[in-house]
Amino acid sequence: MCFKQLHVNSMYLRRASVTTRSAMPISGKSEFNALLREAGIEPETIDAVKNIDALLQNWRRRAMKRELGHRALADLKVGIDLAQLDVLTAIAGPVSEFGEAEGETMIATVAERLGIDPSRASRLVSEMVDAGFARRAVSQADARRTIIELTESGMAVVDAVRAYKYLIMGDFLAGWSAGEIAAFVPMLKRFGTWMDQIEPSTEKHAEDIAALAAEIGKAKEPA
Repeated sequence: MCFKQLHVNSMYLRRASVTTRSAMPISGKSEFNALLREAGIEPETIDAVKNIDALLQNWRRRAMKRELGHRALADLKVGIDLAQLDVLTAIAGPVSEFGEAEGETMIATVAERLGIDPSRASRLVSEMVDAGFARRAVSQADARRTIIELTESGMAVVDAVRAYKYLIMGDFLAGWSAGEIAAFVPMLKRFGTWMDQIEPSTEKHAEDIAALAAEIGKAKEPA
């Protein structure tokens, strides 16, 4: 069950407890629509939620395959894999992806930016150093500290892959009107923050989520 469904179901259970209606299993289009209406969601929004959720699930599956990244590396004949490209990008640390850089880049920085184990980051960085795409240097702030920098060829790879992606996406968006792009980009940025509300929402609906978990447990019990 995706979080949006969990969140809406919790609202349903909370309202049901107030009105003494028993929580019913949710399945099928009509039951979902009734649940969402009970939560105070308008019919137009219900359709949008369903369509967005379906699009996101499909987008997630395609994003996990990283089709564009594979195509970029193949067409550019770089000779590295996506994990290695990620390390080069993390060393470059573009603000658009990682926010404002703080200080120098070390192996721990790469691990944090990519969300991987430091030992894996160390191995990947060593591979890029051996391949000539990155180099180790002495920190200007602390001579005892080793930092990681991109070489000219490493920066060329990062820039080329980024330009490749921009060309493909730019070609797609070229078919959109200026008004569509002007409306889409800020709305996408706004929508991109909805995941930030997961923790506050789970805390807010902790009792309802516990009730949902209990329902799942009951469903597992033998008849």
